[in-house]
Amino acid sequence: MPIGAQPPGRRGTVDEPFSALNLRLVLAAFGFVVCTLLSIWLFHVGWTLPGWLLAAWAAVAVVDMIVVQLRRRARRRAEGDGHHSLFE
Repeated sequence: MPIGAQPPGRRGTVDEPFSALNLRLVLAAFGFVVCTLLSIWLFHVGWTLPGWLLAAWAAVAVVDMIVVQLRRRARRRAEGDGHHSLFE
C-alpha cells in the first residue's frame, strides 16, 4: 500500500478515516453463526462449560450487530442514502 496522498474520490482522510461498519456487521454475523452452531454441538456432545462459553460469545456477537446497526442508521441519517461498500 503506497504511503502518501489518498487517491482522488476517496472520502476518508488521515484525521477522519472511513468506517468499516459493514465489514464489522458481516464479521459479527459470521461469529454469531459459528458460535451458535458450535455451542449447540458442544451441548449435544455433553461439554456444557465450553457450550456456555460459546453461547456467551454468540450473545456478544448479537450485541455487536445491534450496536453496528444503530451506528449505520445514524450514519445514514447524517450523510443521506449514499452507497456504502463493505469497507466503508
